[in-house]
Amino acid sequence: MHPVLYTVLQRLGLGLLTLFIVSIIIFSSIALLPGDFGQQVLGQAALPETVEAFRRELGLDKPAWLRYIDWIAAVLQGDLGTSFSGRASSGADASRSVWELVAPRLSNTLFLAGFTALIAVPLSLFLGITAALKRNSIYDRSVNAVTLTTISFPEFFLAYLLIVVLAGIFPTLSNVTPDMSLGDRILKIALPALTMTLVIVAHMMRMTRAALINLLASPYIEMAQLKGASRAKVIIKHALPNAWAPIATVIAFNLAYLVVGVVVVEVVFVYPGIGQLMVDSVSSRDIPVAQACALIFAATYILLNLMADVIGIVTNPRLLHPR
Repeated sequence: MHPVLYTVLQRLGLGLLTLFIVSIIIFSSIALLPGDFGQQVLGQAALPETVEAFRRELGLDKPAWLRYIDWIAAVLQGDLGTSFSGRASSGADASRSVWELVAPRLSNTLFLAGFTALIAVPLSLFLGITAALKRNSIYDRSVNAVTLTTISFPEFFLAYLLIVVLAGIFPTLSNVTPDMSLGDRILKIALPALTMTLVIVAHMMRMTRAALINLLASPYIEMAQLKGASRAKVIIKHALPNAWAPIATVIAFNLAYLVVGVVVVEVVFVYPGIGQLMVDSVSSRDIPVAQACALIFAATYILLNLMADVIGIVTNPRLLHPR
């Protein structure tokens, strides 16, 4: 078997094993939340008999290990379960499947993450490459100072700061609806997208700059320069191909942040994404929804980091041309 294919399959296996372990952690963490789930849903005035019957209906009276097996078996079949919300007041017929609740919220989160990535990734690569080419110049120092400042602020502080400064220009509440036009939707998500852009540009720009500076000091780069190759040719043809692995890793890591770390930003701007849904489901003790949101976050993070590993493997000359 070719070394590249073997290594990729090995990474896929490790990714699946990691996701399995994370699913156990997610289930255990939610099960350890304080309070009785049946009592929380029905309210303090509910009779003990009613709470017990409700717990039996939801399957909460089963041992934890059996509930985990039932849950993970259903997930493997594409069934995320049924939401607890609505059962207490309207019965089981009024309950909704978890996927019906998660799908539109996930779509909103992916739209916000995708729009942010379209701005942040090209901007980060441009700033990183130009800062590396003009190392120790005023431009390089200025870009580093700005990115260090933005990366030092927590997301929620940066979000509130942008609200104070830009409240008269952009909407401070990102309450998007399905019937909105693309222009209105982009206007609504301007502030959360700007918040996440400022955070991840700092990471990606600095990693791109560091990778290129390290490569520009390599002997083969000096040889290309001595042969009279232009600076643009040296960067594009010789430096960038060898820098793609670390750059791809940091891009994948920050794209994972856009989906996984968006929870705080969605809560601040009241954006109807999957992060806001997870916070609401934990507050209301809606176990299936909370577990589904956490599992989607974990799967996304693992998948994007797995993609970064694969890109790094495929672009490794030692694996592509084994001796």
